[in-house]
Amino acid sequence: MDAKASKESLTILTDLVLPGETNYLDNLFGGELLARMDRACSIAARRHSRRIVVTASVNHVAFNKSVPVGSVVTIEAKVSRAFKSSMETYVDVWIEDRQSGQRTKVNEGIYTFVAVDETGKPVPIPQIIPETALEKERFEGALRRKQLSLILAGKIKPNEATELKALFN
Repeated sequence: MDAKASKESLTILTDLVLPGETNYLDNLFGGELLARMDRACSIAARRHSRRIVVTASVNHVAFNKSVPVGSVVTIEAKVSRAFKSSMETYVDVWIEDRQSGQRTKVNEGIYTFVAVDETGKPVPIPQIIPETALEKERFEGALRRKQLSLILAGKIKPNEATELKALFN
């Protein structure tokens, strides 16, 4: 199975925030944004694996700035690292100023997906080739994030997390 460049999974979704999708402060509901992020990440994971993918976890979400009603929201997702059958997908959320068109990053998240066959059994996927500085940074961090998740889930012992241990030596 040939490795693929991270950019091959790039998925960009652009949409408008409508009044029915907002809270009492006229900002996009967090759950609505999570769903949009999940959809973009799912498409990116599917593009990378060319398989059915399921959301395994939402590893991180940062709601840094609110997204007001009427905003044009652009969600960019890309697979940052592939493992055996799972892949980490990084997502950035931007809003566009209505007058100037200037984009501002408002949120980000990290989702994990697993590629499966028609019976739901995990299947192997291609590895990722990071090319840009940001892709390389996210690729390197993905293994540490995975090890931390495995420790917290009780699936490995802290002394087995070699990448994490290297940070503290």
